[in-house]
Amino acid sequence: MKKVLLIIPDGTGIKNYLYADVFKDVDASLHLMHEFDDRTLATIKNRLNIGENSIIPDYQESIKERYLRELIHLLRIKFNVKKLNNPSILKFYKPKSTNLKQRLFYKAIELRSLFSSSYKSIEKLEEKYENALCKNNFYNEMKLVLKNVHPDVVFCSHQRALKMPTIFKAARDLNIHASTVIYSWDNIPKARLALRADQYLVWSSVMKKELLMLYPEIKDAAIAITGSPQFEFYKDHKNIITKDEFYTSRGLDPNKKIVCFSGDDVRTSPNDPAYLEDLADEIVTAKLQDTYQIAFRRCPVDVSGRYDTIVEKYKDLIIEMPPLWNINTQEWSAIYPREEDVSELVSLAYYADVVINVGSTMAFDFGMFNKPCIYINYDQPDSGLWSTEIIYTYQHFKSMPSADAVLWWNSKSAIVPLLQSLEKGVDTTINTWMHIINEHPQNAAITIKKALGI
Repeated sequence: MKKVLLIIPDGTGIKNYLYADVFKDVDASLHLMHEFDDRTLATIKNRLNIGENSIIPDYQESIKERYLRELIHLLRIKFNVKKLNNPSILKFYKPKSTNLKQRLFYKAIELRSLFSSSYKSIEKLEEKYENALCKNNFYNEMKLVLKNVHPDVVFCSHQRALKMPTIFKAARDLNIHASTVIYSWDNIPKARLALRADQYLVWSSVMKKELLMLYPEIKDAAIAITGSPQFEFYKDHKNIITKDEFYTSRGLDPNKKIVCFSGDDVRTSPNDPAYLEDLADEIVTAKLQDTYQIAFRRCPVDVSGRYDTIVEKYKDLIIEMPPLWNINTQEWSAIYPREEDVSELVSLAYYADVVINVGSTMAFDFGMFNKPCIYINYDQPDSGLWSTEIIYTYQHFKSMPSADAVLWWNSKSAIVPLLQSLEKGVDTTINTWMHIINEHPQNAAITIKKALGI
């Protein structure tokens, strides 16, 4: 029986890999390495047969490690821009320059990047980075941990978690098979593949092609197309709450259509509150409050309060349906989805008539029930440098088979006619797009188990 060391660095990973069926009833021994609080750990143990668990040791990134990591990121961003002929990729270089020391640090990186233009120079820097990892005490601690746990496979659900490059380096030096998931469909062009693995699990052929193109040192055989298990929840009807319970407990009116407005995080879509207000204002102006209700689901980690005045202003129209996440902003490991959030989102997608957002994967969640998605495609007057025009030039949107994969909200006043057009029935190619970016929407858990040999 194989022994698998599971490392799940974030809340979405808990939902997609520990609440799904990927590691449920497997012919393998599971050891969970984590930084979770007791409540989180108990939730996971209740779901899976975790044989053992241990805490990841503390890690302090050295200045040299950080310098090399950030320099490699910038150089790869520049390489990807040229390779894909897409300048929008530069938007993903966002140094955190909050003080003079940090500004000088990143300025040094930007100046140094001017003297490295070839891919070979990037590979040499990668070697230096790997060597720097070995000089950190964390590397030696992790080698000792791995020797004691003695797993056959190390699995991580996110390719850019800060501690993972060292853990994977230690695993590979001990000849332990190291496998990582490419976290999302848009991650590869962003140049945030921080670790080196023996195996990379991707959603689709599109992602595999990008990985081979942008990381030519990675071999074809090291990449497995498995799909993403986050969409499998929609095939299980046990995740659909009964209509009476769902509508009654959430304060929804069964006589009105449900328009779901799903928010992005503050950085991705800073103007979401204004778009929510535009939606509500247009419905009220058209006197269609008796026809539509807005179910508002914010981004799980957005606890900014930026929507509060809008929700209060339209409290008879907007029904807040916050993600059912355990949020403790003082403790990272305590930010995770509760199991009930699976049914909450599945049921919302099942009962809603349409979802509206700025370029979100929620289009695919709702597409699992053949529900249309409306992408917001106009700017607010005070948008500044942020623009939807830039958003939809990002590389991952090039996988869209045609513009009619979704519907487009192109101006504030266009939303009511767009909603009314849905009553006549609208065909989109969302399912075609879904199968392009996620090739195994119904059996990702099976393909992942097969890839890991468990």
